[in-house]
Amino acid sequence: MPEPRGRREWPGPHAGYLDVVAVRRDASAPGGESTAIRLLALLPGHGGSCTEIRPDRVRLRIPVSDDAGRRDARRALREVLADRALLGWAEDRAPGPS
Repeated sequence: MPEPRGRREWPGPHAGYLDVVAVRRDASAPGGESTAIRLLALLPGHGGSCTEIRPDRVRLRIPVSDDAGRRDARRALREVLADRALLGWAEDRAPGPS
């Protein structure tokens, strides 16, 4: 079955993972569980997995092949978070454990 239009695959093989966190900035935005589903559905290819889901925070682990893959993954996350379905959510770029 062909990929839906506009959907991309991550480059492979995967050499590692990038942990990214999305946080709810607007209390009226959907909660973490539905946001996690939307994030995974909108990310390209096999966009990774959720390693933490809280009402105001979702942590994703995205497979990456190298530094370029990390940049691509972050860009894809920014594009996904710009979708109207995810208004009120943003990437948390604060340093912390991954």
